[in-house]
Amino acid sequence: MLKSMTGFGDARYEKDDLSFVLEVKTVNNRYLKTSIKLPEVLAFAESEIEKLIKEQVSRGSVYFNIYMKDSGTGGVAEINQTAAFYYLDQLKQITHGAQMRDDEIDLVRLLFLPGVTQTRLYSDIDNERFMQIIAEHAKIALERLNVMRDHEGLALLEDLRKNCQAIADNLGLLEKLTPEVVVNYQAKLESRVNDLLANARLNIDQDALLREVAIFADKCDINEEISRLRAHLDQFDKICTSEEQVGRRLDFLTQEMLREANTIASKANNAQISQFVVEIKVAIDRLREQVQNVE
Repeated sequence: MLKSMTGFGDARYEKDDLSFVLEVKTVNNRYLKTSIKLPEVLAFAESEIEKLIKEQVSRGSVYFNIYMKDSGTGGVAEINQTAAFYYLDQLKQITHGAQMRDDEIDLVRLLFLPGVTQTRLYSDIDNERFMQIIAEHAKIALERLNVMRDHEGLALLEDLRKNCQAIADNLGLLEKLTPEVVVNYQAKLESRVNDLLANARLNIDQDALLREVAIFADKCDINEEISRLRAHLDQFDKICTSEEQVGRRLDFLTQEMLREANTIASKANNAQISQFVVEIKVAIDRLREQVQNVE
């Protein structure tokens, strides 16, 4: 199943005075890159969360955030009273020296001084409980993420097939012109030779002419490139319906398609064929752009 690399999922837990909000977002990246932001009290859960992410996501930048609120006794942070009183004593000495009143000290700002507020230390039992909640709801958030990525993948698949069909249509049109290339070259060559030899009253050496035409026909033969490009289109469609992660394989295949299209353009030596090749290359560029969104 083709998946988009962009998506969003979340999960929430609320019970008694404890609440968790888990959010996961993914965007394009050639490789898997994770960014996990947790409250300090949940730092122990980072490795387990990364493991869960890797089980569900193989490519893209993953941003995973957890917000925690504990409204019970103590909350998730507490005041270090020893540090607070130490700062307060120092500030009082300053205010007295500056002939200021003690009530001019801003106690709220005091909380932002280093060491005044500190993370609450939970028990091992609390941490085990938190880990169970996080693991359960991280799976829910990742499942919702994948639902969205699957939905986006269907839209991507439709667009990819549309561009593949455009390539196939233009390929069929230019293929019809390939026999005319050699015929037109032979006619032009005969006409040019006749013009050059008209005054000399010489006849054309048909064998030499045919050899020249044969050499040209071999140089401008694009049937092999057309066959390979068609094979790439068939393989592209099969990969899109594969159950594996397909983004990198599709990226490589579009590069091969572009290579065949460039070879056709350089060998064909025909203005009409070149026009069809331009349309093919435009469709391939669209494929390459969209493939960057595929996991």
